[in-house]
Amino acid sequence: MRKGTYVLAILLRKPFEGRVGSLGPLFFGEGEYCYVGSAMNGLDQRIERHISRNKIVRWHIDRLTLFGDSVRAYESYPDSIPECDLAAMARSCGMEPAAKGFGCSDCKCQTHLFKAVGDTLQRLVSEAGLRAYVSDVSR
Repeated sequence: MRKGTYVLAILLRKPFEGRVGSLGPLFFGEGEYCYVGSAMNGLDQRIERHISRNKIVRWHIDRLTLFGDSVRAYESYPDSIPECDLAAMARSCGMEPAAKGFGCSDCKCQTHLFKAVGDTLQRLVSEAGLRAYVSDVSR
């Protein structure tokens, strides 16, 4: 069973407004959002779950992956970059923090959800050496 970290790229073609668990009501405008996560007990299963539309809402990110028009995944494997370091890299590549406290209840990061602007996603993929995740799951 593979373990590692990942980045989900979620495209919103229309704004999302809704309650997101304990974070309360949130608004996300149109655009591409990147979520940094980790799976230390099954990277493939975690990514497949995130990109699938057939799921029960379990995590904050599920609200966006179900609402989004498309979800792509990039993996940091086998030389996995720690989740918080990958989130810091997203910020240093110019991504904008999208929601304080999103996806980071178990660490001291400001957020693990970012809005990608310009070429920031491509910069993160390149600088972190991420690989596109290929799936058989159809949305």
